Amino acid sequence: MKIKEIIVVEGKDDTTAIKRAVDADTIETNGSSIGESVIEQIKLAQQTRGVILFTDPDFPGEKIRKTIAELVPGCKHAFLPKAEARPKRGRGIGVEHASIEAIRQALDAVKEEMPEFISEITFDDLLDAGLIGGNKAKDRRERLGLLLKIGYTNGKQLHKRLQMFQITREDYKEAVNKMLQEEDN
Repeated sequence: MKIKEIIVVEGKDDTTAIKRAVDADTIETNGSSIGESVIEQIKLAQQTRGVILFTDPDFPGEKIRKTIAELVPGCKHAFLPKAEARPKRGRGIGVEHASIEAIRQALDAVKEEMPEFISEITFDDLLDAGLIGGNKAKDRRERLGLLLKIGYTNGKQLHKRLQMFQITREDYKEAVNKMLQEEDN
């Protein structure tokens, strides 16, 4: 599987994992303190081939994703579920621990930012589905992120991500219904 865009990852081990799974070029951020030269590389990559942000599904990874997305508009996003990013033994979480199949699935489900899209999904919809507030909200947001392939977000960011990736009301309702059915079983 050949990827046209350049994939932005956090480090060398992530690059190794990506190259095992697909034929692609990468740019490494070398952690969350992204230097100006790396940002310039990402901007050039975005202009010439496009960029896919593929960071770890943890707080630092989301911080890196957010920083780059703000500085380099129009990036695509690949999300890896936390369960797929854990090592077989030991601790930690990251792209480097994912299987070839999990990486390929994440890259097959790439989402593109569309900031001008106006979402039909309201904050009231999120409250009604128990995605904001309440003791099950975090688990529900995590499951919804998996179903919609948009990654996990906190309550404040969920609406923004639904809009950013143009999740339709129909797709949202279908995912919420599936999430609630799973809870009932």
